Amino acid sequence: MIRFASPAWRDTARAAVFFVGASLLAMPAPVFAQAPAAPQAPAAAPKPQTPPDLAYAAFQRGYFRTAFNEATKRVVQTQDTAAMTLLGELYLNGLGVGQDPKKAADWYTIAAGRGDRQAMFALGMLSIEGRGMPKDRVAAAKWFEKAAALGHVMAAYNLGLVYLEGEVYPQDFTKAAELFKTAATSDNPDAQYAFAVQVREGRGVPKDPILAAMWMGRAAAQGNPVAETEYAIMIYNGDGVAKNESIAAEWFKRAAQKNQPIAQNRLARILATGRGAPKDEVEAAKWYLISKALGLKEKDEFLEDFVNKLDKPKRDEAEIRARKWVGR
Repeated sequence: MIRFASPAWRDTARAAVFFVGASLLAMPAPVFAQAPAAPQAPAAAPKPQTPPDLAYAAFQRGYFRTAFNEATKRVVQTQDTAAMTLLGELYLNGLGVGQDPKKAADWYTIAAGRGDRQAMFALGMLSIEGRGMPKDRVAAAKWFEKAAALGHVMAAYNLGLVYLEGEVYPQDFTKAAELFKTAATSDNPDAQYAFAVQVREGRGVPKDPILAAMWMGRAAAQGNPVAETEYAIMIYNGDGVAKNESIAAEWFKRAAQKNQPIAQNRLARILATGRGAPKDEVEAAKWYLISKALGLKEKDEFLEDFVNKLDKPKRDEAEIRARKWVGR
């Protein structure tokens, strides 16, 4: 089942630079020749200041009742579409006001009709979930399409999933890849992972292991746990990136600590064999037992045999550590 992404209210822009498989040397900045100073022009008249968004500021600080009152005031005074969308968010989640998905959908609909892309995206999610309105995947796809056309990153990603799924629109790997790339370029880690998978497999785009590793690395660097696991596998095998077992072990450990069973299994193998990290039989057994407890689907005969051959004190200690981890 495809899981659609539903972020917190209002778009946020994050800028980050990732260096995958490379290091940069610090270099002194070049000194450019200075042109003669130009005569100064008369000072321009000050631009009128935009009034502060008190509603959103209150929302960010957790003063939800104040946010509701300020948003209501802005709607009455200026018919502000962002304030309408904020009212939808408050009603949807019962923040500062009684929870009412139907009222949330009404406010989102009004704001969407006035061109607010976040409201369009929200309506797409409500249509997927059937909250405050009938469950309708066709309507959801259309709302995602409208929001994506206005530059909404998560809407582009979700629309890519629609094309990948092939239930509402005919399955189109090329279109999905285009949408994933759009969202990936805007620094969305889920889209970066999805695009990396398509590039790695050559679905809708030319197969390119190096490009796939680059995008997988970007998603992993932003903390996507599935991407961390996949990127670790790529590094361990030298697939599209320089082979490095010790660096791969670090990525496996990061994903394992986020309860990714495959990463836990691979980390257990590394610790059992000492390839990529110092050998540690108790920790190896611990991570394998955790991976099984968390639903690892594949049976690992090597690790089964490894754990069964441990002496009783080591196995008992591994089981104690595993129970503590799973029971947290």
